[in-house]
Amino acid sequence: MAKILVVDDSGMSRRTLRKILEPEGHQVTEAADGIAALEHYYIDRPDLVLLDLTMTGMYGIEVLTKMREMDAQARVIVASADIQNSTRALAENAGASAFINKPFAMAQVLNAVSIALRGGADGTV
Repeated sequence: MAKILVVDDSGMSRRTLRKILEPEGHQVTEAADGIAALEHYYIDRPDLVLLDLTMTGMYGIEVLTKMREMDAQARVIVASADIQNSTRALAENAGASAFINKPFAMAQVLNAVSIALRGGADGTV
């Protein structure tokens, strides 16, 4: 189905998302930090990115901004345990297609992925 880049400094989070996405037919590539994510994005041009907001080294919003500079149509779902409205607004203002909460709920992830791949960007997932 879709090529999806999962970006999270937590190996457990990356494995969880892989276990949710691969059975649905998606091809998953992982990156553990922002620099690796940008390299993967530049080379592979995935259909969708699932991006952790809080990572060591490069903050998720910075990664999102750089991806959008490379590709204005980049589809990026931001994930965070921080559920404050201001955090969600920050992600949406930076161009996120959607915002999902951690810990991951399978239905929420699959719904957000489905909407983003169809081109939706309402941020209400």
